Amino acid sequence: MKAFVFPGQGAQFTGMGKDLYETNDEARAMFERANEVLGFRITDTMFEGTADELKQTRVTQPAVFLHSVISALCLGEQFQPDMVGGHSLGEFSALVAAGALDFEDGLRLVYARAQAMQKACEVRPSTMAAIIGLSDEDVERVCQEVSQEVGVVVPANYNCPGQLVISGEVEAVNEACNRLKEAGARRALPLPVGGAFHSPLMQPAKDELQAAIEQTEFRTPRCPIYQNVDGRAHTDATEIKQNLIAQLTASVRWTQEVNSMLEAGATEFTECGPGKALQGMIAKIAHGREGITIQGI
Repeated sequence: MKAFVFPGQGAQFTGMGKDLYETNDEARAMFERANEVLGFRITDTMFEGTADELKQTRVTQPAVFLHSVISALCLGEQFQPDMVGGHSLGEFSALVAAGALDFEDGLRLVYARAQAMQKACEVRPSTMAAIIGLSDEDVERVCQEVSQEVGVVVPANYNCPGQLVISGEVEAVNEACNRLKEAGARRALPLPVGGAFHSPLMQPAKDELQAAIEQTEFRTPRCPIYQNVDGRAHTDATEIKQNLIAQLTASVRWTQEVNSMLEAGATEFTECGPGKALQGMIAKIAHGREGITIQGI
């Protein structure tokens, strides 16, 4: 069975999507329509912008979304998913590719999400850090201790065994990193992000995004979508919307999501969009299983 997966923020790079734009008429039309919907030429930043320009949340999220969705839809008959999933922002890409959301509606929601998250980041100093080489249980325990003693810090992204991202207030994240290294983490790396994504600090953004999602039409997807908040398959449009709203302040349960896909019979994973981050995570999650292929487009 074929699973198509879509990356999140952080996968961007200068030049992303340029080859599609230059060689595929359908892709070019979609990129130009996106420029019109957004009211600025995001393609200029995607194709020629600096790394710093691409890192702005209001640019990064729609840019990764566009590259991912257009890459998938331009596959034509080769895009025949039995299931889809996306990491954080990538969940929106997956929903559009699977027909649950119109392209333009999906883009508007992603842009609204990016702007809301940017505003939330500016309200309170916050950050994220990747913890390498420690069990999920140890990371959860330390985050709970630091939250009680210092400030908000929570597990944000369960990426794969031995790799978990934490999120919260700057002082609390720094203290958690120190304690996690003492507990045996190989590395505790601060991430170059603007705020504490997938934590309670994103509540203002969640409230803003909820209003936009509730006003948008969602349809039954052409195949099940595995969602971040519970790692399970969903096809009901109402459930999908509620999970999408909850996602902003909830953990991304990517390890559980991929395991659920594997248990459902997924044998071929294709990452649609920039970078190869999800391919690496899936390889670690599926380690030891036979007959699994992992690729990117």
